[in-house]
Amino acid sequence: MLLAAALPAMAEPIATAAPSTATLTRLAERQAVPLDQLQAAAGAARLNPEILALMQRPWEAKPWYQYRPLFVTEQRIQAGVRFWQENSELLNRAEQTYRVPAALITAILGVETAYGKQMGRHGVLDSLYTLGFYYPERADFFAKEFAQLVLLGQEEGLPLRALKGSYAGAMGMGQFMPSSYRHYAVDFDGDGKRDLFNNKADAIGSVANYFAEHGWRWHEPVVEPAKATMPVPDSLIGKAPEPTLTWQTLSDAGLRLATPPDAKTKVRLLALDQADGPGYWVARHNFYVINRYNRSPLYGMAVYQLSQAIQDAYAAQQTPHPQPDLVAGGL
Repeated sequence: MLLAAALPAMAEPIATAAPSTATLTRLAERQAVPLDQLQAAAGAARLNPEILALMQRPWEAKPWYQYRPLFVTEQRIQAGVRFWQENSELLNRAEQTYRVPAALITAILGVETAYGKQMGRHGVLDSLYTLGFYYPERADFFAKEFAQLVLLGQEEGLPLRALKGSYAGAMGMGQFMPSSYRHYAVDFDGDGKRDLFNNKADAIGSVANYFAEHGWRWHEPVVEPAKATMPVPDSLIGKAPEPTLTWQTLSDAGLRLATPPDAKTKVRLLALDQADGPGYWVARHNFYVINRYNRSPLYGMAVYQLSQAIQDAYAAQQTPHPQPDLVAGGL
């Protein structure tokens, strides 16, 4: 989850009535959280109108040609190389344990928090309370995450009021939502804690575990630029993150790839706005896995391209044992 630039307060007044006992009771039952703990957390939380304003225009609303320069920069690439060099043992062990590329793990941490340097300024408790009870568009999701935060605090001994994260409640170096923290975080250094805020080992291992649990396929392609030899129907542009078309369908529609897959391979066609018109990309299963972390195709492409750039820059500095080249279109 990415941080957005501050926006002006919403024009319409915000209902400020606290969630009712009935509402909290239903949530407690659905999420298996003790009601008294949920009530205590709600009593300690505060409505933050800035959070509601920030939700109106996330960075992913930008066109690709404006979004990409925010994350795929020479500074972030070189910082990623340094992070990899400084944590090579952890990254190599995570790669071997979970079969997820070190470059991808590094890129996720780079896009999310600049390698742990920008983990967010918003109180996580207040963010999730605000979105869970005062943001009708996605109230069910954020109310669930508010309840999951209460459980996480109990399990990990986290001081809920002190936690800082994104405006949407993501936290730690990898910006995990509370439910993801509970289900995918790992104690990668064996110290008895799962600390995604201060422990690089746990952050690295947890990102790798997340991708492994969501089906990352080692050494398979991710996404590849495509050439359109005829007008592309809007109906072929993938709206959902899942790859649902076959390559044969796109090939018949005039799309061409440098390394075309088998005709029956499931793919997704992306149309990303360049300054001079759309650019087409054909995404595979592994791109879908990146989008399980964040559903935006812009996010997925930024992570992928940053990982490639970090991989190339890191390999160039390894003498006499460079990292293996990326497979065509993938990691």
